[in-house]
Amino acid sequence: MATIYVIRHGQASFGADDYDNLSDTGRLQATRLGEYLRDVGVRLDAAYCGQLRRQRDTAELALAFQPAAVPLEVDARLDEVRNDEQIRELLPRLLDGDPALRAVVDRGLSSSKDYQKVIAAVFNHWVSPQCDAAGIQSWQDYGGAVRAALRDIMLTQGSGRTIAVFTSGGTIATLVAHVLGAADADIYQFYEPVFNCSVTQLFYSGDRVSLSYFNDCSFLRLLGQQNGESLVTYR
Repeated sequence: MATIYVIRHGQASFGADDYDNLSDTGRLQATRLGEYLRDVGVRLDAAYCGQLRRQRDTAELALAFQPAAVPLEVDARLDEVRNDEQIRELLPRLLDGDPALRAVVDRGLSSSKDYQKVIAAVFNHWVSPQCDAAGIQSWQDYGGAVRAALRDIMLTQGSGRTIAVFTSGGTIATLVAHVLGAADADIYQFYEPVFNCSVTQLFYSGDRVSLSYFNDCSFLRLLGQQNGESLVTYR
């Protein structure tokens, strides 16, 4: 039996010119994650992350607390869903038939809650059979790549290993839905609630993989309370 800890990146910089940077809170979350893994005796044999800066920086901050150097491999298949691309191409198609969604967009998407409503609408359309948009990454290509990345990690690392995968909410949701055999229409329910720097644990043996737990941030609550820090965030 081997273990994969699937970890969402720390809080990024919502509303900034460059979202793909960890905020001060995000860097602190990643640091506390590293301390937690060290203190509970999780010794990693290998780690993976996507190409995004927020994913790699989270990995490097957390891995710095391991007792020995952990090789970190960058795999583009672990990147996040391309939200900006989907909003640009798919949102205009959805607005005419959804006055409530149009009202949200007309407010300017300056709040994270409004932005999340748009993500929900666009993502659910993207994974549906009704989505026929050309010129953007398809759900079939993205989902297939994420599943292949998991399969390759399992095959490469083999049995008895402890591995960390630093990625993003959409990728985590896709992996969890795949492991549970959930339908495409149900994937978003695993996407929306993912906390920054939360941990999802998978077990695998051979080509069989199972979910141990999902989206745990209890260590952030505990360490935040102990240190007088506010560490639990969605965005």
